[in-house]
Amino acid sequence: MKEFLISLLNFFGLAWWVEVKTSAPRCIYYFGPFLTAEEAEAAKAGYVEDIENEGAEGLRVSIQRCKPLTLTVADDLGKLSEGGLLPVLSGQ
Repeated sequence: MKEFLISLLNFFGLAWWVEVKTSAPRCIYYFGPFLTAEEAEAAKAGYVEDIENEGAEGLRVSIQRCKPLTLTVADDLGKLSEGGLLPVLSGQ
């Protein structure tokens, strides 16, 4: 049931994702989706550790509601300038 709810939230861009941006190499990584920001926060350390172990530098990490188009957006793939997100409309 939880997986269905996460899929539904993700479909509408309301699921939570961990976004990790690196300066070297210049990439953006998305990990998720998660049901809550707390779940994403709890998983964040493992993702950061993996990326650091690969030699990435200049990490900036955020937890956000979004709907990534691709899970890895890299400068050398020619995708970084396009961004990696679908806009999420808010009722605010």
